[in-house]
Amino acid sequence: GAQFGITVTSLITGFIAEPSIAALLRGPLQSAGLPEATSAVVAFASAFMIATIAQMIFGELIPKNWAIAEPLRVGRAVVSAQRFFTWIFKPLIWFFNGTANVVVRMFGIEPQEELASAREPQELASLAVRSAQRGLLGEQLARRLDHSVTLHEHTASDAMTPRPKVHFLDEEDSVADVLRLCAETGHARFPIYRDTVDQIVGGVHFKDALAVPAGERATTPAASLIRPVPAVPSTMPLGSVLEIVRNGLQMALVVDEYGGTDGMVTLEDIVEEIVGEIDDEQDRPTRAYRQLGEGRWALSGLMRPDEAGESVGLQLPEARESDTLGGLMTERLERFPRVGDEVVLRALDESQPDDVGLPQPVGVRLRVTRLDGFRVDRMLLTVEDEVPSAQEENNV
Repeated sequence: GAQFGITVTSLITGFIAEPSIAALLRGPLQSAGLPEATSAVVAFASAFMIATIAQMIFGELIPKNWAIAEPLRVGRAVVSAQRFFTWIFKPLIWFFNGTANVVVRMFGIEPQEELASAREPQELASLAVRSAQRGLLGEQLARRLDHSVTLHEHTASDAMTPRPKVHFLDEEDSVADVLRLCAETGHARFPIYRDTVDQIVGGVHFKDALAVPAGERATTPAASLIRPVPAVPSTMPLGSVLEIVRNGLQMALVVDEYGGTDGMVTLEDIVEEIVGEIDDEQDRPTRAYRQLGEGRWALSGLMRPDEAGESVGLQLPEARESDTLGGLMTERLERFPRVGDEVVLRALDESQPDDVGLPQPVGVRLRVTRLDGFRVDRMLLTVEDEVPSAQEENNV
């Protein structure tokens, strides 16, 4: 209906306005000394430009900009007239649309009646970021919206606690062992294994252990309190994992492609992917990152590059095969890191966009400060003014 109205308006403007304006201009032009034939051509050309400009400004641009600025007010004002116009010209609108659709289908294209109102997750995330940049959304809210709509891009392995950091219980352990491990670690849920940690038989919650009378805790096996723990592949999208862990013990076993235990993921882990780190009443206060000074950060080697980059305001490069900063160091060094090893990376500084809003390239130096066996436990990140070239992005 709207397109039909625009077309009709343009035709009426050309049919009525242009001859009328040309007639008004022809007399003054002849009085100015122009020959009759020349004045007719000049009057017609001038009338065409005046009518076109007036129709574009007053017929399209002003109404469109007004409707964008005050959509509700304009919508209420014109909805009745729009409905009446559509009702009157419905047969013509149906005829033109039907004819156009037939022609479009002849080219093998399925016509769409209107632009899709739905948006891809990436579009929604981009909209949230742009809204935050313009001050229409808070930075934290925009970040949470971004994380929420892109949750499907992350997998169980991104949010899980890796196997070396998981605290397991043997099925022969007692309820007293459950409470002791809870007191030592601050965790509330523990997987229970049989023979090896690759054979998880279930899980136990500390609240169930507390319900056992104190005098019976040392003799009551933890396996008597066991609850089922679902298993998920490490490549399962987090959105699907969320549907699985939202009930019951609220945790799942993450299994690698060989059927072994890769780690554990809890409902809290997934929520933290959206809102950031959460410390409940059982958690011990820990910091995966800490700012030491201007451009200097202490980081956990278990952080993912995207997590670390978000914490320090940088876009860090991703590892090819690994998931963590420690794995990124190992890939760049092509060996197990040692304390004092350094790598230089090319990153993007999101806090200092250029003239078109893109982040500026910066140099980043990562240095290993502490190991836990072969694993990088802590590292120092330093932002440098000099941007390394592609050849310089190696260990130094």
